[in-house]
Amino acid sequence: MNLENIELIRIGVYGTSILLILIGLYAVLTKKSLIKIVIGLSIIDGGIHLLLIGIGYIKDGTAPIFSPGMEGAADRMVDPVPQALVLTAIVIGFGVTAVALSLIIRLYRHHNTLKIDEIKNLKW
Repeated sequence: MNLENIELIRIGVYGTSILLILIGLYAVLTKKSLIKIVIGLSIIDGGIHLLLIGIGYIKDGTAPIFSPGMEGAADRMVDPVPQALVLTAIVIGFGVTAVALSLIIRLYRHHNTLKIDEIKNLKW
């Protein structure tokens, strides 16, 4: 692949990640159902993960393992920190989504609705 194709792919990854973040933000700000808001937060989470992985990409990068014959390859090694952060963020995002959905179930059992406007008007 030549340099132009790689730049197009990189722009596509950045554009897709920003589009996912904006779609999730739209869902969080405009939807009234709690389930749809949690789905929007998960979409934002996925967009941020894609953006971080895209930032950590290096063309023709190698794994950051020093082995015989790879002594001069330190400048081509991929930084493992963004990958580790994204992996951790995926697990944390899954846990937050599970807790949010369990709270939504409790709210539904108590109020018999998932609409934010109706829940705000009710008194405990």
